[in-house]
Amino acid sequence: METELQGSFTDLRKALFQLNVKDASLLSTAQALLRWHDAHQFCSRSGHPTKKNMAGSKRACPSSNIIYYPQMAPVVITLLSDGTRCLLARQSSFPKGMYSALAGFCDMGESVEETVRREVAEEVGLEVERLRYTASQHWPFPNSSLMIGCHATVRPGHTEIRVNSRELEAAAWFSHEEVAAALRRNNRTTQQQSGGLSFWLPPKLAIAHHLIKEWVENTVCLPA
Repeated sequence: METELQGSFTDLRKALFQLNVKDASLLSTAQALLRWHDAHQFCSRSGHPTKKNMAGSKRACPSSNIIYYPQMAPVVITLLSDGTRCLLARQSSFPKGMYSALAGFCDMGESVEETVRREVAEEVGLEVERLRYTASQHWPFPNSSLMIGCHATVRPGHTEIRVNSRELEAAAWFSHEEVAAALRRNNRTTQQQSGGLSFWLPPKLAIAHHLIKEWVENTVCLPA
């Protein structure tokens, strides 16, 4: 297929650096559905094979009459700020040099607000003072998730980071100037060639990028 179409297959996360919003949404939906169908071929009650409908929007068990629908797991993604700086972190699984906002799955019975406070405390040892919801995004990696984007602030003077090494590889406060400069760079290659900043940000289509861009645009940068 690659030879016939004169192209090559690539990871969808890498493709997000080049896709437009329409194509990215379509491919994300397709990937999520394909993975869901592959993982739900048998009924959890009867053990019999399930069958998908013509539209591919559900699977049914002919034996137990149970209908299965695709599901998304709620995940909070939070950009933390102390008023003039924002906190960015990276996991060891991230591409080298990429930093993003904090993220974590909602536990059973938790509200979004409770999850944000718990995740921030667990991952970087900080206490959230205020938080607000801003946007959401379907994210098909590794399985289908609903990313719930929030901004949160910590109390001034209470900004010492205690990185949970089981969750993160690194975390740090970045100034408005540093983050704004990173946003102006088009992609990872441009950043590496420039020899400038030592970190880069998620692609424009990721909600993490939206959170970071929103913070830069709405934070007043005071002169030193």
